[in-house]
Parts: sequence; C-alpha cells; structure tokens
Amino acid sequence: MTYKETTQWMFAQLPMYQKEGKTAFKKDLTNILAFSKELKFPEKQFKSVHVGGTNGKGSTSHMLASILQEAGYKVGLYTSPHLKSFTERIRVNGEEIPKRKVSSFIAKHKAFLEKQKLSFFEMTVGLAFDYFAAKKVDVAIIEVGLGGRLDSTNIITPELSVITNIGLDHTQFLGETLPEIAFEKAGIIKKNVPVVVGERQVETIKVFAEKAQETFSELFYASDSFIDFKTDLLGDYQQKNVKTAVVAIEHLHGFKVSEKHIKNGLLNVVKNTNLKGRWQILQEKPKVICDTAHNKEGLEIVLNQLKKETLKKVHIVLGMVSDKKIEAILPMFPKNANYYFCKPNIPRGLSETILQEKAKEFGLIGENYSSVKIALKNALLNANQQDIIYVGGSTFVVAEII
Repeated sequence: MTYKETTQWMFAQLPMYQKEGKTAFKKDLTNILAFSKELKFPEKQFKSVHVGGTNGKGSTSHMLASILQEAGYKVGLYTSPHLKSFTERIRVNGEEIPKRKVSSFIAKHKAFLEKQKLSFFEMTVGLAFDYFAAKKVDVAIIEVGLGGRLDSTNIITPELSVITNIGLDHTQFLGETLPEIAFEKAGIIKKNVPVVVGERQVETIKVFAEKAQETFSELFYASDSFIDFKTDLLGDYQQKNVKTAVVAIEHLHGFKVSEKHIKNGLLNVVKNTNLKGRWQILQEKPKVICDTAHNKEGLEIVLNQLKKETLKKVHIVLGMVSDKKIEAILPMFPKNANYYFCKPNIPRGLSETILQEKAKEFGLIGENYSSVKIALKNALLNANQQDIIYVGGSTFVVAEII
C-alpha cells in the first residue's frame, strides 16, 4: 500500500476518537498490551516522560522535548491529534516519522492488527513506540491521548509523570466532576515514579495526594514555584505550561540539563519541534490568529487574551464538534464580534446551522458557511486592515486553515 492508502486504511479500521467521538473510546488496555507483546515490548527499550492533563499537555510536551534537545539528547515526541499530516504525531528531534516507515510498519503487522481489531489510536501508539525503540532515542515525551488510566499510552513506566491541570472536558468518558476526571488522569502515576502536577486545584488535591501515597511517588506542584522564563510560543496561557515544563525538568533524574538549555529550549520550541496552532499569527493587516483551545478552561484564557488586542473590530470564525457542551462555552464569547459559523470537515463536526442557532440564543450573531475555508474567506473580505480575525473553537477548525 502507498502511504495514502495506508493512512486511509488506518482511519477506516475502527472509529477513532477524533472522527467519531464516544464510540472510539475503549475501556481497557488489552489490545495495546497484546500489540506490545507482538512488537517485543518496544516501550521498555527507551526512557520516557508521560504527560497528561486537560489543557496544555501538548504545549508542555513540546517544551520538554525542545529543552532536552537543547541539552543534546535524542528525543522522541508522541502527540495527538495531528493538524495537517499523520506523521506529525511521531517525531525524533523534531523530524516527523518518514511516510515509508508508516506504510512498511502497517504492512508488516496488518494481519495482527485486523485479527486483534486494534483501533486507530492503539496501532498508532504501537507504531510510535516501535519507531522510538528503533531510533534508539535517549528519552521519549509521550502525550496522553484521552484521560490517562485507560489510555493506550499508559503501558509505559516513565521516569516522570506530568499532569498539567484538570478541567471539565470529555466528561462523557472521564466523569462529570473534577475529582472524577482527576482520578482518571492520575492513572498515569506509577509506583516510585515522581509526579509533577501543573496547577494546585482545591477540588483535586486529595485525589493526587492519595494516588501519590498509594504508589509511593513524590508529588510536586509546579504552581508552587516561581519560574521566570520566556517562550517563543505566543499566548499568555503558555506561562503556566512554562512553569510545568521547567519544574518537570528539575525533577527528571538522570539527565543533565542546564539553565541555558532550559532558556534556549523554551525560546526555540517552534524551531525544534515544529509545533503549530497555539496562538499562531497567520498574517497581519488584518491580523489573523488561530488557536486550538476547545474546552471551557482553554477558551477562557484565549478569549481573555483576545480582549487585550487593541485593534478595531473582532471577527470570529467559529466551528465545534457535536459532542461538546456548547451551552457552557458560547456565553464566554464576546457579543460585539462578527461571527462566521462553520462545520469542521469530520463526521463529528457540529452543523454550522445548529451552531448558528445555538449561538444566537447567547447573543452571538453571524452568518453560517459550509466550510472553514469559505468562512475565513468571508471574514477576510469583511475585515478592515486594522481588524482582527480569530479562528478557533476546535482543533479541526485550525487544522483546515494552517
């Protein structure tokens, strides 16, 4: 199979969460454990750092990878979802896995994958671990896909566990309260492995304390530390991620990382890892900004930053997925902006007409468009050079325009 045929086959096997939502969520690790055995346990052949949380885990993972690269280490980076190309999910020192490696891996293991009925995410995790083992990375930064306890990445025993924060996202899988969600996220904490939690939250302190005690793990809160480093990732919210990444490096034993490595790593995240979609400025005059924030906590920070822009008029290209609790999100958006409602091009994308109708209930007025690109095109036609256009609401909206 060609690379295109291979990825199409992977996407089509079983529903994957990004496309279908709840039907793709699995309640155990049976498949990934079986695949690991088939691959001769590649995750045991390299050191790792496991990064979970509701918001910021992608940015924090990229920061950690960049810092360790600056320190001279060969660093694997596994993240999800991808924005443009599947190969973005698996990188070594910023270089994406070659397409031919994806094709050959799937071809080699296709019979097993079909027999075992592995999901898209499970086979991707197996591919990442196998690739990192083959490349002999010094360390791999592994971002949790969804939750933690039952996530396919959770077969690793890392050098350090990192949990950025806890918010009300993916409640249909993880629970309706912060303690319930924290319990799922805390599932990545392993016996005698230190854990860094980004934010001290009253509702979740007990959950993490009990899990750390149960596993004999040292527990550290990044929010308790004073950290003053700058990063090339734009957006005020990145300061929380900077703090989490730096405290994580401080508690990552067995690696020599100087303050200079930390400073340069944080200033060169985009260059070292090619991260996209975090308060990314696509053009000036009119200024077009996109951001992948898609839940209440993430959007609250991003929309507060949008208020600080001193430009004339705000135009918002907005699309969401159908399983999002939009009634909790829409009231956060400014009523004095011009809206361009659209549907991301995935099966679980929310209809642009439904989004428009729901938004109207909260005083958000605008037209609807059949695609993200058409919505952005109309925003550009209507905006003056002094205006600002914000594109977001979903990772998949951003993916279509960068």
